Amino acid sequence: MTTPLGASVADGCTRFAVRSPNAEAVWLCLFDGDEERRLSMTLAEEDWLIELPGELSGQRYGYRADGEWAPERGAWFDPAKLLVDPYALELDRPFVQSPWLTVQGHDTAAIVPRAIVPGVLPDVPREPPRFMRGGLVYELNVRGFTMLHPDIPPEQRGTIAALAHPAVIAHLRKIGVSAVELMPVVAWIDERHLPPLGLANAWGYNPVAFMALDPRLAPGGVTELRETVAALHREGIGVILDLVFNHTGESDIHGGTLSLRGLDNAAYSHAPDSSLINDTGCGNTLDFAQPAVRRLTLDSLRHFVRHCGVDGFRFDLAPIMARGPGFASDAPIFAEIAADPWLADRIMIAEPWDIGPGGYQLGRFPENWFEWNDRYRDDVRRFWRGDAGVGELATRLAGSSDVFGSDCRSVNFLAAHDGFTLADTVAYEHKHNHANGEDNRDGHGENLSWNNGIEGESDDPAVLAARAADLRALQATLLGSTGTVMITAGDEFGRTQRGNNNAYAQDNALSWIDWTARDLALENHFATLAQWRATRAGWFAQFPASGEWQRLDGQPMTVADWENPATPGLRYVSTDPLRPYAFTIGRAARNVISPASSAAPGRKT
Repeated sequence: MTTPLGASVADGCTRFAVRSPNAEAVWLCLFDGDEERRLSMTLAEEDWLIELPGELSGQRYGYRADGEWAPERGAWFDPAKLLVDPYALELDRPFVQSPWLTVQGHDTAAIVPRAIVPGVLPDVPREPPRFMRGGLVYELNVRGFTMLHPDIPPEQRGTIAALAHPAVIAHLRKIGVSAVELMPVVAWIDERHLPPLGLANAWGYNPVAFMALDPRLAPGGVTELRETVAALHREGIGVILDLVFNHTGESDIHGGTLSLRGLDNAAYSHAPDSSLINDTGCGNTLDFAQPAVRRLTLDSLRHFVRHCGVDGFRFDLAPIMARGPGFASDAPIFAEIAADPWLADRIMIAEPWDIGPGGYQLGRFPENWFEWNDRYRDDVRRFWRGDAGVGELATRLAGSSDVFGSDCRSVNFLAAHDGFTLADTVAYEHKHNHANGEDNRDGHGENLSWNNGIEGESDDPAVLAARAADLRALQATLLGSTGTVMITAGDEFGRTQRGNNNAYAQDNALSWIDWTARDLALENHFATLAQWRATRAGWFAQFPASGEWQRLDGQPMTVADWENPATPGLRYVSTDPLRPYAFTIGRAARNVISPASSAAPGRKT
């Protein structure tokens, strides 16, 4: 039987187990304040073990490992480095950057967080996910979403618990949210270049520990997430966690030794010359050809389902999970998730691209996985900007059958955390990322955006009216499209980042949602459309089987109409009596009717 890894209490004792197959010695380090006590562990196959009398719940601990120091050969053992348990469930402090993390022989006990021995964690009752195809996913950053919310008590702002506040839940219900998708909530570290610039990672896509919640977001630990999930579930709202299993914050060879690097550096992908492979753009890449990496991933997912009750997961740079080294649509991790009794029915959403060779894999994930569809985003933006025809638009409205066939797994979105907000898409033709300290070199250069005649903020009534029309047209297009839809928090009411399309380093008012500046008319427009969609979500799981595409005058589309880039719009009318769906788009007048057969809002914008 496989030894459970991590720290666990049972039968009047506490057991510790950590994988480090190439270490020559490993010590368990117990902390009482700053006083450290080291205990030698015993090697059993590839794991190091120790069992102590007493149930030590709440005990702070870490590890140290000794062995070869030869970074050029991928060996980074340094007993001066305090190492975080990869299976830690809670930490006593956040990670912080320090040059001492990279210096051989310099003790880091004063810098690195200590893990906390958990108590016995009961399983959450098994229930089906609170989500279905065709629903509305609401992507949010826990801290940025709540820091400026006037109804949330100041001491609760910026935390997972704030998501259970009645004001938050009321807003989610108003706009028809099926599930919230929480941007990373596990413990992360700032990129090395940020602290000298006075900046900090605001998004969390630089994790070190895969199960341990960041104490800044969850001061109440596992219990806080568990109770917040339960509160949202009582309102019929699911919870999806955005998790990063493609790299860790230990980064490239110039990064710090914090956990896996000092315990099991083989977990990272290496080239034949032992150099780190960088398919992530973050300096290192986890190696999913290694069974231990897949085990850590599966155990992390099970933890959040069993002990917190989450409904599913979104995977950042997901092709890396199926690399060994090249992407394979039948990779072992997919079969292992499908065979797991705790995971098989969960919602799985892939970001289907990374920057490695052959990294763009849209449409190639398992048939029960959803996928972020950037082709939807790009083609719909192009249509409303005026440089794409109705053929591309119709394909995206119909669930991107050219990518997914009749199996509608598309997650349609027009804006996400990385890129312009929806409001900035119609107000900025160019990125404005100077606040990031990289001379505006970072972030996407081509955003398929437009500014309606004036770049950025404007008080011109005509410009403001044009932007308002664009936003309503974009919202209605999204909510009338086949597939699951996703919006980023604040896009329903016109949130701006003043043209910054890569605000990952702006843990400040630039990326925090300004609830006092909401465009309530736009929010109400979105809410009415979303509520209409929510009552008919099943319609959008598959495009109506029978129907007709028409010109705006009601006549059937011809080949010439489809091929003419100047065709001003189109209509779709379903002939399925059980789904009397209709959709009309007229580009010139920003006219969107969805559905034409009902009195739904947002038609004339």
